Amino acid sequence: MNTLFPADFRWGVATAAYQIEGAVSKDGRGPSIWDTFSHTPGKTHNGDTGDVACDHYHRWADDLELMSQLGIQSYRFSVAWPRILPQGTGRVNAKGLDFYERLVDGLLARGIEPNATLYHWDLPQPLQDKGGWASRDTAQTFVAYADAVSRRLGDRVKFYATFNEPWCIAILSHEIGEHAPGFNDRRLALQVAHHVLLAHGLAMPVLRENAPKAQHGIVLNFTPSYALDDSIEARQTATLMDGTFNRWFADPLFKGRYPEDIWELYGELVPKVDDGDMAQIAAPIDFLGVNYYTRVSFGGDPGNVERTAMGWEVFPQGLRDLLLRLQRDYGVPMYVTENGAAYADNFVDGTVHDPERVRYLERHLAAVHEALEAGANVKGYYAWSLLDNFEWAKGYSKRFGLIYVDYPTQRRILKSSAKWYAELIATHRVKS
Repeated sequence: MNTLFPADFRWGVATAAYQIEGAVSKDGRGPSIWDTFSHTPGKTHNGDTGDVACDHYHRWADDLELMSQLGIQSYRFSVAWPRILPQGTGRVNAKGLDFYERLVDGLLARGIEPNATLYHWDLPQPLQDKGGWASRDTAQTFVAYADAVSRRLGDRVKFYATFNEPWCIAILSHEIGEHAPGFNDRRLALQVAHHVLLAHGLAMPVLRENAPKAQHGIVLNFTPSYALDDSIEARQTATLMDGTFNRWFADPLFKGRYPEDIWELYGELVPKVDDGDMAQIAAPIDFLGVNYYTRVSFGGDPGNVERTAMGWEVFPQGLRDLLLRLQRDYGVPMYVTENGAAYADNFVDGTVHDPERVRYLERHLAAVHEALEAGANVKGYYAWSLLDNFEWAKGYSKRFGLIYVDYPTQRRILKSSAKWYAELIATHRVKS
C-alpha cells in the first residue's frame, strides 16, 4: 500500500470472549447460551465448542505480548457476561472482574488502548431460561451488568461498545436460527432486536457516569445491498434488503424511529414499543463501530467473483461506499471494528503464508483510505481477528486470524498477514 493515514488513526485487532477464552467453568464463570448451543448435537461443525478455544483466559499475557510485538495500538475485546454475573443478575463474581482488570492493566502497561464490547452474544443461560432477549426485563438486567463492568474498569477502558451486531443477536439467532439460542420466529426476532436496542440506550447514561472520559457507542454489522441492473424487481429487492439488514438497526439509533417501509413490510410482526423507548434508543453516542465483510446483490450477473472460505464475495468497494453512506445519513465518527477474511491457511515448515488475506486487507484498507479522502470521518481500523478461533456454528473449520493457532498445542504462529499488518502500522502511522 502506498497510501498514508492520519497521525491519529487507530490501528487495532479484535476478538470475542467465547471465541478465544476457553476456561468455561473456571473461577466461577456460569454457562452461556453458546455453551448450551454448542453442546447440542448438530448445531456446530464437528460438534466443536468453545470449552477450550484459544485458552486465552490462561494465555492472555502471551497474547498481549504478541500484540505489542506487532505494534497494535488498540485492542477490541469482549467481556463475558457469565464471568461477571454467573446467574445473569444478582451476585457479582469478583474473580471474573479480576480477569478483565488484569487484561486492561496489561494492555495499558504495553501502551495498547483497551476497547471493550460488553455483549458479544454470550447471554447467561439462566437469563435465557427466563425468556432471554425476548423479555423486556433482560434490557434492565443488561444495564446492571454494564454498571458492574464499567464501575470496576472505569476510564482505563478507552472505548465501550454496548453490543456487537444486533442483527446477529436478533435475526441470525432468533429468526434464521443459525446461532444461539437457535430459534426460527420472525416476530420473536423483531422483539429481540427492539429489546437489544433499548438495552443499549438504557446503558448509555450509566456508562457515561462510570467512565466519563471514555468514548461510548455500539457496533453494527452492515451488508450493503446492490442492484446489478435497472429492473424494478432488482432495485426494490435491494432496497428492502438494505432496510431489513441495515436501516432497521441504524435508523432507531440516529433518527429515533424504525424505517417506515420496513415497518409496513413486517405488518403485524412489528415489535411492541412502549412510550419513550425510541427516545431512549436514540441516546447520543460518541462513535459507531462498523463491521464489514461483504455485500449482497440482486439482478444482473456479478460475473466470476472472488470469494473467501466462507463463500463471501470479496468486494472492497462496498466498504468505501458504506462508510460514505453512513457519513451522509448519520454523520457520526466511525471505526471499522471488524474486517477480515477466512482462508484455508496451512502451517508448513514452521510458517503460514496467507497471501489471499494480505491482499484482502490491503484492498479493504485502500477502500477505507478512499472513504477518508472523500470525507468519511473514520477514526480507526480493527482487523478481524487477532487469533484463529471458534468461528461460532462453523467451529474450528474456518480461520480468520492474523495469528495461526495450532489447537492441539495452543502454539501461536505469526502468519504473513500479521507481519504485513505490523509493517503497515509502522510505516503508515503519519500522513506526510
